[in-house]
Amino acid sequence: MTTPTGVAERLASLVGALRAHGVRIGTGETVDAARAVEALGLADRELLREGLAATLLHGTAQRPVFDPVFDLYFPRGVGGPDTASADRDDLRERLAAALAANDRASLGRLAAEAVDGFGGYGASSSDGWSSHQTLDRLRPQTLLARVRDDIRARDGGSGFADRLLEDEIRRRIETFRRMVGAEARRRVAERRGRDEIARRAVAPTADRVDFLFAGKAQLAELRRTVQPLARKLATRLAARRRRASRGTIDLRRTLRGSLSTGGVPMRPVLRRRRPARPELVLLCDVSGSVSGFSDFTMLLVQALHDQFSKVRVFAFVNRVDEVTGLLEHGAADPEGLGARIRAQATLTGWHGSSDYGVALGEFAERYGDVVGPRTTVFVLGDARTNQSDPNLAAVRQIAERARRVYWLNPEADTQWGTGDSAAPAYAELVEMRECRTARQLGALVGRLLPI
Repeated sequence: MTTPTGVAERLASLVGALRAHGVRIGTGETVDAARAVEALGLADRELLREGLAATLLHGTAQRPVFDPVFDLYFPRGVGGPDTASADRDDLRERLAAALAANDRASLGRLAAEAVDGFGGYGASSSDGWSSHQTLDRLRPQTLLARVRDDIRARDGGSGFADRLLEDEIRRRIETFRRMVGAEARRRVAERRGRDEIARRAVAPTADRVDFLFAGKAQLAELRRTVQPLARKLATRLAARRRRASRGTIDLRRTLRGSLSTGGVPMRPVLRRRRPARPELVLLCDVSGSVSGFSDFTMLLVQALHDQFSKVRVFAFVNRVDEVTGLLEHGAADPEGLGARIRAQATLTGWHGSSDYGVALGEFAERYGDVVGPRTTVFVLGDARTNQSDPNLAAVRQIAERARRVYWLNPEADTQWGTGDSAAPAYAELVEMRECRTARQLGALVGRLLPI
C-alpha cells in the first residue's frame, strides 16, 4: 500500500467495488481520485477519505456505501492491535473516558481492542469476527448516563442543554458502533478477501434495496428521493414528447417539395402531431409489505402529475377506494401517506387480507368509466390472491377499455406462480414487469409512461 503500484491497485479495487454497488464513476472521476491521493498522501486517513469522497461521489446519499468500502481498501491498520484487553470492565472504563472527551483516535483503538477481545468466534484462532457479538458483550449504549455525568462534572450544564448533551453522547456512541463494524469487516476481509466482503457485507444504497425488505429508515430515505427522481423523469418525458410532436414524414408533400431540387428530397416535410396529454390511473395494493412499494410509486406519480391531463389513484386491500385527493393534499407529509390512506379510505370489507379478485371486480364495476382509450393503467401489487378467485374477467375488461395496462410486481419473477401467486395468469392478459427497487421503478416509469 505504501508503493505507488499498491496504492493504484487499492484505488482501482475501491472504484470497482463502488461501481458494483451502483455508484456511477467514470474514468475522469477515477483520474481525479488518483490525483487526490497523490496530493493528500496517506498520512492523514480521514483527510484522504474526504478527498476521495469529493472526487468519486455525486451526492451525500452515496456516503453510506462509500465509507465502509473505503474502510476495507484503505484500512486503519492490518491485523489485530498490539495489545488487546480481555477485561470488559477495563475496556468500558476507557471507552467512557474516550466518549466523554470525544477522542476519535482513542475510540478507533478501543474499537480494534473490542473486536479482538470480544468479537472472535469459532476456534481459538478465530474463524471470524462479529461486530454484533462485540457490541452485545460491551454494551456501549449503557454508558450514556455515566458519560453525561462525567461531562456535567467537568463542564456543567442543565435544562435544555442537558437534552442536547444526551443527543451528542448518543451520536458519539453511534460513531463508536460504526468503528466496531468497520473493524470487524476489516478483520474478516483480511481472511476472506476485500472484494468478497465489499460485495456481501456492505449495505446497498436505498434505491437498490428490495421494496419488500426495506426497513422503515430505508423507506424514509426513499421518500426523500421522490422529488429529484420526479424532476429527472419529467425532463425525460418532456424530451420524448418533443420528439413525438415532430411527427412522421409526409411522403406526398415531401415528394412535391423535391420537384424544385430535381426530385431529391432535400427537405423532408413532417406531419405535425398535436398529441393530447394522456390520462393515468394507478391501482395500488397497499396491504402488508407491498405498501412501501405502492406508497413510493404513488408519491412519484403525484410529483409527475403536471405531465398528464388527469391522474387518478385508487388503493385497495380487498375493497377499492379513490385516494387521489389524499395525495394532493398530503404531498407536504409523505411520511404519513400510508397511515392517511388506511385511516380515511375504505379498503377492507369483512376481513383484512388482500383479495385481488374482489378488488379488481369492484374497480371495474364502480370506476370502469375512468378508464378510456387515452388512459394508461398501472397496477401495483404482488398478485398474491390468498387462494381466492383472481377474477381474470375484470382484468380483461379493464384492458379492453384502456390504452395500455402495465402491472408492476415487486416480487422477483422467479417467485411468480409459486404459492398463491396468480402472476402468470394476470401476465397473459396485461404486460407484467418485475419492479423490486426504486432504481428499477425509475427506469420502468421513464420507459413506460405514455407521452
